[in-house]
Amino acid sequence: MISIRIQNLTKRFGPTVALRNLDLVIEPGELFFLLGPSGCGKTTLLRSMAGFYIPEEGSICFGDEDVTRLAPHKRNTGMMFQSYALWPHMTLAENVAFGLEERKVARPEIKRRVAEALESVRMGAYAARKPNQLSGGQQQRVALARALVIRPRCLLLDEPLSNLDAKLRLEMRAEIRRVCKEFKLTTVYVTHDQKEALSISDRMAILDGGKILQVGSPKDVYRRPVCKTVAHFIGETDFIEGRVLGPDGGFIAVETAIGRFLGVVGDKTFQPAAGAPVTLSIRPECWKLGREPRGHNAVPGRIGESVYLGEVAQYDFVAGGGTTLKIYELNPRFVGTASDKELFASVDPDDVVILGA
Repeated sequence: MISIRIQNLTKRFGPTVALRNLDLVIEPGELFFLLGPSGCGKTTLLRSMAGFYIPEEGSICFGDEDVTRLAPHKRNTGMMFQSYALWPHMTLAENVAFGLEERKVARPEIKRRVAEALESVRMGAYAARKPNQLSGGQQQRVALARALVIRPRCLLLDEPLSNLDAKLRLEMRAEIRRVCKEFKLTTVYVTHDQKEALSISDRMAILDGGKILQVGSPKDVYRRPVCKTVAHFIGETDFIEGRVLGPDGGFIAVETAIGRFLGVVGDKTFQPAAGAPVTLSIRPECWKLGREPRGHNAVPGRIGESVYLGEVAQYDFVAGGGTTLKIYELNPRFVGTASDKELFASVDPDDVVILGA
């Protein structure tokens, strides 16, 4: 297992700055995700780690070795792409063996390692087949075996599941995590799929404009976003504008158009002064509906449009001044409630995240 250390990395494509003075440390054996909107720099960062792009400034180290300007084939990384990139005229065993043959590994050793790699992804029985005889999920397993067989120092995955249907994506998420942990591989995984990242990553980084906005565990990033961009990108949220009143019982009080809220700051370095404009971020599932107010943060209003999905209902909750909040109710009780009947939407202060305006 190795760590990956990136310091002050800058990559330009003509006048476009794709990565800006970027710093990042990925721990040994970590399954680390890079997320962000299209054009944010996540694939550029991954390809810089692989050696396909050489940065203008900064450094990339695998463990204690500086690999910033090392050729891709000398970095000993395993890479999986969006496309499976399997040779159609070769058997699965031949596809997996290709990287070892390029490295001049002895034939008996190639045979043994190919068999082990295919078994590790549960494809040993298919070694003699051609790629066109496999499903998409099976082809993806073979691509993973090909990346593993060279015994890489780290595994780099570029949206590897984007071509699979929803059911196969769920299956392969768990499989990729199992294999990475079994082989104790430091893994960097690029995706635009938030559920994918939240469900299997150890930590993640959210990028935008070539910069890292936040690094943390899935729970930390989801529950404590440090800015509006992160809160908006990961999951859904209600944004409510307000002004700081001041500290109140371990929380911060904020006055908004729909009432006074107590909340917590998402970025611990952010210390808003009284009177400062701020934005509140509240996840739709954090609201609780009732006929009476509960606690400090209670908003009167009425249910507008609703969507019933069985285990959950999604409401447009119309509060004072025409403000509409998204509210998700698990095991819903208020579906079909008349729109003229007043209810209260309440939320715990720990679930109210205060962000810079």
